[in-house]
Amino acid sequence: MTTPAADTRSKSQRAYHWIRERIAEQEFTPGYRLVLGTIAGELDMSVVPVREAIRQLEAEGLVTFERNIGARVAMVDDSQYRYSMQALSILEGAATALAARALEVEDIRRAREINELMTESLDHFDPRSFTRLNQEFHAVLFERCANPRLLELVQAEWARLGHLRDSTFSFVPGRAQESVREHEHVLALIECGAPLTEIEHAARRHRSATLDAYMTHEHPDQALGLPNF
Repeated sequence: MTTPAADTRSKSQRAYHWIRERIAEQEFTPGYRLVLGTIAGELDMSVVPVREAIRQLEAEGLVTFERNIGARVAMVDDSQYRYSMQALSILEGAATALAARALEVEDIRRAREINELMTESLDHFDPRSFTRLNQEFHAVLFERCANPRLLELVQAEWARLGHLRDSTFSFVPGRAQESVREHEHVLALIECGAPLTEIEHAARRHRSATLDAYMTHEHPDQALGLPNF
């Protein structure tokens, strides 16, 4: 009878591979807080080797560390996020404007209900739930766009963002409060029959403002070079 080979790795190596594996499998998504004590308890070790593992992952760019917040999973390949958000600001802005005149009273009511749920969620903020509601809100506003090709492009960019879109508000949670206020502004423009160019610009700036906030927080040296979409 053979016995399983002993794990000869050091505790810090075990912690490193355990955390890295969960990041790779997206169990720990971008923005996820890595609480050293919790991980140490899970692995039945002290926080010292876990801290060493976190430092190694930080050196590899998989983890970021911020004062008063701690360690978090980094935004993986955030260039993809940047390009998709820039594209969405243009595509979704146009789709929202083209759908504006076709929206019915029930659509506006539904959008406002969703935005109210988003506002209520701010007290017990969950980035993933907030993002889901955010997508529902915008879908109500652009899904009546009569241009099927434009809708396909919007939906393709949402899909391309994948799990990255679930984590944006983890990096810039303060952006969530601004977002719900901007939602109400876009709704008000649609309700009063504002020019479509004004609606498109408001919807476009709303989307790009989230990217601006993320870039200012994570890449301040690059944020100044962002075009004003």
